[in-house]
Amino acid sequence: MNPQRSYLVCATPRSGSTLVCHAVGETGVAGRPEEYFEALRHSGRPRRPEEYFLGVEDPSIRDHLGEREIGSEPPPRSPLWSRAAYDRYLEWAFEAGTTENGVFGAKLMWGYFGDFVSLLRNIPAYRDLPLTELLPAVFPDLTFVRVVRANKLRQAVSLWKAVQTATWREDQASAKAASSVEDDGAPPYRSFIEEHRPQLRFHYRAIAHLLDQLLVEEASWDAFFEHCGIKPVLVLYENFAADYETSTLHLLSRLGLSPPAGFEFEPRMKRQSDKVNDDWVRRYSELRLGSDFDLAPVPIGA
Repeated sequence: MNPQRSYLVCATPRSGSTLVCHAVGETGVAGRPEEYFEALRHSGRPRRPEEYFLGVEDPSIRDHLGEREIGSEPPPRSPLWSRAAYDRYLEWAFEAGTTENGVFGAKLMWGYFGDFVSLLRNIPAYRDLPLTELLPAVFPDLTFVRVVRANKLRQAVSLWKAVQTATWREDQASAKAASSVEDDGAPPYRSFIEEHRPQLRFHYRAIAHLLDQLLVEEASWDAFFEHCGIKPVLVLYENFAADYETSTLHLLSRLGLSPPAGFEFEPRMKRQSDKVNDDWVRRYSELRLGSDFDLAPVPIGA
Protein backbone atom coordinates (compact mmCIF):
# COMPACT_ATOMS: atom_id res chain seq x y z
CA MET A 1 0.00 0.00 0.00
CA ASN A 2 1.36 3.41 -0.95
CA PRO A 3 0.69 5.90 1.86
CA GLN A 4 -0.90 9.26 1.28
CA ARG A 5 0.31 10.75 4.56
CA SER A 6 3.20 9.92 6.82
CA TYR A 7 4.96 10.85 10.03
CA LEU A 8 8.33 9.99 11.55
CA VAL A 9 8.88 9.76 15.30
CA CYS A 10 12.42 11.06 15.89
CA ALA A 11 13.97 10.08 19.20
CA THR A 12 16.91 8.70 21.17
CA PRO A 13 16.97 5.33 22.99
CA ARG A 14 14.83 5.02 26.14
CA SER A 15 13.24 8.43 25.57
CA GLY A 16 9.69 7.04 25.75
CA SER A 17 9.23 6.76 22.00
CA THR A 18 8.01 3.15 22.27
CA LEU A 19 5.22 4.25 24.59
CA VAL A 20 4.24 7.07 22.22
CA CYS A 21 4.31 4.83 19.14
CA HIS A 22 2.33 2.13 20.93
CA ALA A 23 -0.30 4.66 21.98
CA VAL A 24 -0.97 6.11 18.55
CA GLY A 25 -0.54 2.78 16.79
CA GLU A 26 -3.21 1.15 18.95
CA THR A 27 -5.83 3.54 17.58
CA GLY A 28 -5.64 1.88 14.18
CA VAL A 29 -5.66 5.18 12.29
CA ALA A 30 -2.04 6.32 12.65
CA GLY A 31 -0.10 3.69 10.78
CA ARG A 32 1.93 1.06 12.57
CA PRO A 33 4.98 3.01 13.77
CA GLU A 34 7.91 0.65 14.29
CA GLU A 35 11.67 0.88 13.74
CA TYR A 36 11.61 -0.34 10.15
CA PHE A 37 14.87 1.41 9.29
CA GLU A 38 17.11 0.42 12.21
CA ALA A 39 19.33 -1.98 10.24
CA LEU A 40 22.85 -0.58 10.05
CA ARG A 41 24.45 -0.14 6.65
CA HIS A 42 27.46 -2.35 7.38
CA SER A 43 25.52 -5.31 8.80
CA GLY A 44 21.89 -5.15 7.75
CA ARG A 45 21.01 -5.68 11.43
CA PRO A 46 20.13 -3.42 14.37
CA ARG A 47 22.88 -2.04 16.60
CA ARG A 48 24.20 -4.65 19.02
CA PRO A 49 24.60 -3.76 22.73
CA GLU A 50 28.39 -3.63 22.59
CA GLU A 51 28.23 -1.17 19.67
CA TYR A 52 27.03 1.49 22.10
CA PHE A 53 30.57 1.44 23.48
CA LEU A 54 32.67 1.49 20.32
CA GLY A 55 35.86 3.40 21.00
CA VAL A 56 35.48 3.19 24.78
CA GLU A 57 38.69 1.92 26.38
CA ASP A 58 37.24 0.30 29.46
CA PRO A 59 37.57 -3.50 29.55
CA SER A 60 35.29 -3.79 32.58
CA ILE A 61 32.33 -2.64 30.46
CA ARG A 62 33.06 -4.98 27.59
CA ASP A 63 33.80 -7.88 29.95
CA HIS A 64 30.38 -7.51 31.50
CA LEU A 65 28.58 -7.28 28.16
CA GLY A 66 30.55 -10.32 27.02
CA GLU A 67 28.88 -12.36 29.77
CA ARG A 68 25.58 -12.29 27.91
CA GLU A 69 24.53 -15.64 26.57
CA ILE A 70 20.74 -15.88 26.44
CA GLY A 71 19.46 -13.80 23.56
CA SER A 72 22.92 -12.56 22.59
CA GLU A 73 22.60 -13.46 18.92
CA PRO A 74 21.38 -10.64 16.66
CA PRO A 75 18.06 -11.03 14.84
CA PRO A 76 18.43 -12.40 11.31
CA ARG A 77 18.77 -9.93 8.48
CA SER A 78 15.55 -9.35 6.57
CA PRO A 79 15.64 -11.19 3.21
CA LEU A 80 14.27 -8.00 1.62
CA TRP A 81 17.08 -5.82 2.97
CA SER A 82 19.80 -4.95 0.46
CA ARG A 83 22.14 -1.99 0.17
CA ALA A 84 21.96 -2.27 -3.63
CA ALA A 85 18.18 -2.67 -3.83
CA TYR A 86 16.94 -0.77 -0.81
CA ASP A 87 13.85 0.36 -2.74
CA ARG A 88 12.38 -3.14 -2.34
CA TYR A 89 12.77 -2.96 1.41
CA LEU A 90 11.29 0.55 1.45
CA GLU A 91 8.22 -0.75 -0.41
CA TRP A 92 7.83 -3.50 2.20
CA ALA A 93 8.10 -0.97 5.04
CA PHE A 94 5.36 1.15 3.50
CA GLU A 95 3.16 -1.93 3.21
CA ALA A 96 3.84 -2.98 6.80
CA GLY A 97 3.53 0.46 8.38
CA THR A 98 0.49 1.89 6.59
CA THR A 99 -3.05 1.54 7.90
CA GLU A 100 -6.14 1.30 5.71
CA ASN A 101 -6.67 5.07 5.80
CA GLY A 102 -3.36 5.61 4.00
CA VAL A 103 -1.32 6.82 7.00
CA PHE A 104 2.25 5.57 7.42
CA GLY A 105 4.22 5.85 10.66
CA ALA A 106 7.77 4.90 11.60
CA LYS A 107 10.32 5.57 14.33
CA LEU A 108 13.86 6.83 13.77
CA MET A 109 16.77 6.97 16.20
CA TRP A 110 19.71 9.27 15.56
CA GLY A 111 22.12 6.35 16.08
CA TYR A 112 21.19 4.87 12.69
CA PHE A 113 19.78 7.95 10.94
CA GLY A 114 22.99 8.54 8.99
CA ASP A 115 23.01 4.95 7.72
CA PHE A 116 19.36 5.28 6.72
CA VAL A 117 20.10 8.42 4.69
CA SER A 118 22.98 6.61 2.96
CA LEU A 119 20.75 3.67 2.10
CA LEU A 120 18.07 5.96 0.69
CA ARG A 121 20.68 7.56 -1.55
CA ASN A 122 21.44 4.15 -3.02
CA ILE A 123 18.03 4.46 -4.71
CA PRO A 124 18.62 6.30 -8.01
CA ALA A 125 15.61 8.60 -7.63
CA TYR A 126 16.96 9.98 -4.36
CA ARG A 127 20.71 9.87 -5.03
CA ASP A 128 21.29 13.58 -5.65
CA LEU A 129 18.67 15.12 -3.37
CA PRO A 130 19.95 17.42 -0.62
CA LEU A 131 19.14 16.45 2.94
CA THR A 132 16.45 19.15 3.23
CA GLU A 133 14.49 17.54 0.36
CA LEU A 134 15.28 13.87 0.84
CA LEU A 135 12.81 12.68 3.49
CA PRO A 136 9.86 14.72 2.18
CA ALA A 137 10.52 13.12 -1.23
CA VAL A 138 10.48 9.62 0.25
CA PHE A 139 7.57 10.05 2.69
CA PRO A 140 4.45 11.75 1.33
CA ASP A 141 2.87 14.65 3.24
CA LEU A 142 5.43 14.21 5.99
CA THR A 143 5.16 15.35 9.61
CA PHE A 144 8.03 15.06 12.09
CA VAL A 145 7.31 14.12 15.72
CA ARG A 146 10.10 14.70 18.23
CA VAL A 147 9.99 12.66 21.46
CA VAL A 148 12.24 14.01 24.23
CA ARG A 149 12.81 12.81 27.78
CA ALA A 150 13.65 15.66 30.14
CA ASN A 151 15.46 13.55 32.74
CA LYS A 152 18.52 12.47 30.77
CA LEU A 153 20.15 10.68 33.70
CA ARG A 154 17.16 8.39 34.13
CA GLN A 155 17.22 7.85 30.38
CA ALA A 156 20.89 6.83 30.49
CA VAL A 157 20.29 4.48 33.44
CA SER A 158 17.39 2.88 31.59
CA LEU A 159 19.58 2.45 28.52
CA TRP A 160 22.36 0.80 30.53
CA LYS A 161 19.85 -1.70 31.92
CA ALA A 162 18.50 -2.43 28.43
CA VAL A 163 21.99 -2.82 26.98
CA GLN A 164 22.90 -5.35 29.68
CA THR A 165 19.86 -7.53 29.09
CA ALA A 166 19.45 -6.85 25.35
CA THR A 167 15.76 -6.38 26.12
CA TRP A 168 14.13 -3.16 24.91
CA ARG A 169 10.52 -3.54 25.94
CA GLU A 170 8.62 -5.45 28.57
CA ASP A 171 7.02 -7.92 26.16
CA GLN A 172 10.11 -8.65 24.04
CA ALA A 173 10.91 -11.96 25.71
CA SER A 174 7.39 -13.12 24.88
CA ALA A 175 7.69 -11.93 21.29
CA LYS A 176 10.88 -13.94 20.73
CA ALA A 177 9.02 -17.13 21.62
CA ALA A 178 5.71 -16.19 20.02
CA SER A 179 6.01 -18.96 17.44
CA SER A 180 5.34 -21.58 20.13
CA VAL A 181 3.08 -20.83 23.08
CA GLU A 182 2.02 -23.13 25.88
CA ASP A 183 -1.60 -23.74 26.81
CA ASP A 184 -1.56 -21.20 29.60
CA GLY A 185 -0.41 -18.46 27.22
CA ALA A 186 3.16 -18.21 28.57
CA PRO A 187 5.97 -18.75 26.05
CA PRO A 188 7.96 -21.95 26.59
CA TYR A 189 11.25 -21.70 28.45
CA ARG A 190 10.39 -18.19 29.64
CA SER A 191 11.21 -19.07 33.23
CA PHE A 192 14.59 -20.45 32.13
CA ILE A 193 15.38 -17.28 30.18
CA GLU A 194 14.35 -15.09 33.10
CA GLU A 195 16.48 -17.10 35.55
CA HIS A 196 19.57 -17.03 33.32
CA ARG A 197 19.63 -13.39 32.34
CA PRO A 198 22.92 -11.74 33.30
CA GLN A 199 22.93 -9.97 36.64
CA LEU A 200 22.31 -6.25 36.34
CA ARG A 201 25.34 -4.29 37.44
CA PHE A 202 25.77 -0.61 38.24
CA HIS A 203 28.69 0.90 36.33
CA TYR A 204 29.43 4.60 36.74
CA ARG A 205 31.54 5.01 33.60
CA ALA A 206 29.10 3.04 31.42
CA ILE A 207 26.23 5.28 32.50
CA ALA A 208 28.40 8.40 32.07
CA HIS A 209 29.29 7.34 28.53
CA LEU A 210 25.67 6.65 27.60
CA LEU A 211 24.58 9.95 29.12
CA ASP A 212 27.12 11.83 27.00
CA GLN A 213 26.06 9.85 23.95
CA LEU A 214 22.39 10.69 24.47
CA LEU A 215 23.18 14.39 24.83
CA VAL A 216 25.18 14.35 21.60
CA GLU A 217 22.39 12.55 19.75
CA GLU A 218 19.76 15.01 21.03
CA ALA A 219 21.96 17.89 19.88
CA SER A 220 22.29 16.21 16.48
CA TRP A 221 18.51 16.05 16.11
CA ASP A 222 18.43 19.75 17.03
CA ALA A 223 20.98 20.48 14.31
CA PHE A 224 19.06 18.45 11.73
CA PHE A 225 15.78 20.24 12.37
CA GLU A 226 17.51 23.62 12.39
CA HIS A 227 19.31 22.88 9.11
CA CYS A 228 16.14 21.72 7.39
CA GLY A 229 13.97 24.50 8.82
CA ILE A 230 11.62 21.99 10.44
CA LYS A 231 9.50 22.61 13.52
CA PRO A 232 8.53 19.13 14.66
CA VAL A 233 5.58 18.24 16.84
CA LEU A 234 7.21 18.06 20.28
CA VAL A 235 6.26 15.34 22.76
CA LEU A 236 7.76 15.44 26.25
CA TYR A 237 7.82 11.90 27.63
CA GLU A 238 7.17 12.86 31.24
CA ASN A 239 4.02 14.79 30.29
CA PHE A 240 2.86 12.07 27.91
CA ALA A 241 3.22 9.33 30.51
CA ALA A 242 1.47 11.39 33.18
CA ASP A 243 -1.71 11.79 31.08
CA TYR A 244 -1.61 8.97 28.59
CA GLU A 245 -5.05 9.24 27.01
CA THR A 246 -5.21 13.03 26.73
CA SER A 247 -1.67 13.15 25.35
CA THR A 248 -2.46 10.51 22.73
CA LEU A 249 -5.56 12.36 21.59
CA HIS A 250 -3.59 15.62 21.41
CA LEU A 251 -0.87 14.02 19.31
CA LEU A 252 -3.44 12.50 16.96
CA SER A 253 -4.98 15.94 16.59
CA ARG A 254 -1.59 17.44 15.71
CA LEU A 255 -1.30 14.77 13.03
CA GLY A 256 -4.74 15.69 11.70
CA LEU A 257 -6.25 12.42 12.89
CA SER A 258 -8.88 11.27 15.35
CA PRO A 259 -9.59 7.83 16.84
CA PRO A 260 -12.41 5.79 15.33
CA ALA A 261 -15.87 5.99 16.84
CA GLY A 262 -16.17 3.90 19.99
CA PHE A 263 -12.41 3.49 20.42
CA GLU A 264 -11.35 2.70 23.99
CA PHE A 265 -7.81 2.90 25.28
CA GLU A 266 -6.24 -0.36 26.41
CA PRO A 267 -4.12 -0.44 29.57
CA ARG A 268 -0.83 1.29 28.84
CA MET A 269 2.46 -0.58 28.53
CA LYS A 270 4.07 -1.73 31.76
CA ARG A 271 6.41 0.84 33.26
CA GLN A 272 9.95 -0.56 33.23
CA SER A 273 11.54 1.83 35.70
CA ASP A 274 11.85 0.28 39.17
CA LYS A 275 13.83 0.47 42.41
CA VAL A 276 16.99 -0.50 40.54
CA ASN A 277 16.63 2.61 38.37
CA ASP A 278 16.03 4.77 41.45
CA ASP A 279 19.06 3.33 43.24
CA TRP A 280 21.37 3.75 40.23
CA VAL A 281 20.26 7.34 39.63
CA ARG A 282 21.00 8.14 43.28
CA ARG A 283 24.38 6.37 43.23
CA TYR A 284 25.44 8.03 39.98
CA SER A 285 24.40 11.46 41.23
CA GLU A 286 26.33 11.02 44.48
CA LEU A 287 29.46 9.83 42.69
CA ARG A 288 29.24 12.61 40.11
CA LEU A 289 28.80 15.24 42.78
CA GLY A 290 31.64 13.74 44.75
CA SER A 291 34.03 13.80 41.80
CA ASP A 292 33.10 17.37 40.86
CA PHE A 293 33.57 18.72 44.37
CA ASP A 294 36.30 16.40 45.62
CA LEU A 295 33.95 14.94 48.21
CA ALA A 296 34.68 11.34 47.29
CA PRO A 297 36.65 9.64 44.54
CA VAL A 298 34.91 7.59 41.88
CA PRO A 299 35.93 4.01 42.65
CA ILE A 300 37.84 2.16 39.95
CA GLY A 301 35.59 -0.33 38.18
CA ALA A 302 32.45 1.21 39.71
